[in-house]
Amino acid sequence: MAKCSVCGKGVVFGNTISHSHRKCNRTWKPNIRKVKAVVDGTNKTVYVCSRCLRSGKVERA
Repeated sequence: MAKCSVCGKGVVFGNTISHSHRKCNRTWKPNIRKVKAVVDGTNKTVYVCSRCLRSGKVERA
């Protein structure tokens, strides 16, 4: 469920590369918060990333 309901930011996949240049799989997860917000005039619980909260894209209930 690691996906922002406002901007759609989600999990990104890549590699960790060691000093000897061995590669292992890893993930980067967004900083998702469960927030009560006003959506279409009603209060709903939505999952929002911290960047959308800071920039004011979400009106909290």
